[in-house]
Amino acid sequence: MLSSTLRRVLTVSALALPALVIGMQSAHAEDLEFTLHNNTTKALTEFYVEPTASKTWGENILHTEIEPGATATVTIADGKTTCAYGIRGNFAEGQIVERDELNLCELGSYTYTEEK
Repeated sequence: MLSSTLRRVLTVSALALPALVIGMQSAHAEDLEFTLHNNTTKALTEFYVEPTASKTWGENILHTEIEPGATATVTIADGKTTCAYGIRGNFAEGQIVERDELNLCELGSYTYTEEK
């Protein structure tokens, strides 16, 4: 038999659940998941995420390319409690796009778009 508290937690809507999970992750040093959108005309071939204070990019965390118009879930499994990260996306044909000091816990997603 489920307690009423557990039943309430289990009935949280699908839209509210990601925010709930992300909020808990920053406090418990668990994996951080966010959605990455590629709204460009080039495939995203590599993706790097490092805490803002880091001086190096580490390893590519993509298992496969993210094609134009596609979306993927990215997991940061570094065990850190920080939410402030820099990101680097390497695209087909050599374009590199870097952003620093993003609060990935609050954002929950990031979208690459064509520069105008």
